[in-house]
Amino acid sequence: MDFKLSHIARALQERLLAFMDERVYPAEAVYEEQMTALGDPHGHPQIVEDLKAEARARGLWNLFLPHRTQWTEGLSNLDYAPLAEITGRSIHLAPEALNCSAPDTGNMEVLTMFGTDEQKERWLQPLLEGEIRSAFAMTEPDVASSDATNIELSIRRDGDEYVLNGRKWWISGAASPRCAVFIVMGKTDPEASRHLQQSMILVPRDTPGLTIVRDLPVFGYQDREGHCELRFDDVRVPAENLIANEGSGFAIAQARLGPGRIHHCMRCIGIAERALELMCRRVTTRVAFGRPLSDQGVIREWIADSRMEIEQARLLTLKAAWLMDTVGNKGAAMEISAIKVVVPNMALRVVDRAIQAHGGGGVSDDFPLARMYAGLRTLRFADGPDEVHRRQVARTELGARS
Repeated sequence: MDFKLSHIARALQERLLAFMDERVYPAEAVYEEQMTALGDPHGHPQIVEDLKAEARARGLWNLFLPHRTQWTEGLSNLDYAPLAEITGRSIHLAPEALNCSAPDTGNMEVLTMFGTDEQKERWLQPLLEGEIRSAFAMTEPDVASSDATNIELSIRRDGDEYVLNGRKWWISGAASPRCAVFIVMGKTDPEASRHLQQSMILVPRDTPGLTIVRDLPVFGYQDREGHCELRFDDVRVPAENLIANEGSGFAIAQARLGPGRIHHCMRCIGIAERALELMCRRVTTRVAFGRPLSDQGVIREWIADSRMEIEQARLLTLKAAWLMDTVGNKGAAMEISAIKVVVPNMALRVVDRAIQAHGGGGVSDDFPLARMYAGLRTLRFADGPDEVHRRQVARTELGARS
């Protein structure tokens, strides 16, 4: 394995680090001020558009997309990994500034790989330009959605249209007024074999019958993009909105979720690095029992353990990225599942130690740690819960020994 960055990735890394120092970190306080002034948890502050314009001018745009286009160099997963990690250090600003935010990244990859020319022109183009946002609607409240074959939303052909009926929830991005389209996964043929029952279809936000029922808070936090419950009541869309073919939904989902999972893990490492930095800063400036907290043995253990765990998680993530580049997503399936368990749990431990080092301040909104913890905890569900990924790793291990 060779984790050496290409010359393009090294140049982008230097450019991105400068962008973070010069523009993103100073913008964090401006972002909070503008969000407060808007009075809307799902508002769109001007600072985000300012950062997007600056990132684009610096050539830091759509870096996630492995396919070479007029908007991107077509980076490998291994090259993108350290860049995504850097954006995780300012999770609410940097990914969107670079047009590298979930769920848009996965949706853009789906449209790039499977969309028709008309679908690409109408939806992919404005997504790549950062003009609109999107959502991915798979999870449902009435079934165990950790098994995607359970989904029940009906997609029924009726002449030149498809008719959708059902419910979805935890649909990230749906509360944003800039979310213009949903990629919806449902069943077109319940009688087909288990993995050929599902299809994906594009549903514009303003389609009659599509209702945003409520926005779901995460540990009491309202994320700006929202996580919503949706209801589909006889929602009609043109047949040409179907992505690929009937019955291809499960395969498309697997193609989409592999890169999405590793992107989450990359950003998680950046969150952990930021938390460790905050912890070190706190313990060197606070005095208890006559000496700095950093002199306490237990604090030094927290710092050492955090550094070692971050490095271990990063190496496993880089290995997964290297395998995706060399043997494909299917060949890297076990490693992708492994990092999806290892990395969020590692980051949670590091953030938890940082919270403890901050005392009461750690659970307040005076520091970003509590919000970090809430976001990371949800990642133990998102894109498949820990238990499903452990099952995949165990099956692979047992299969290799049978």
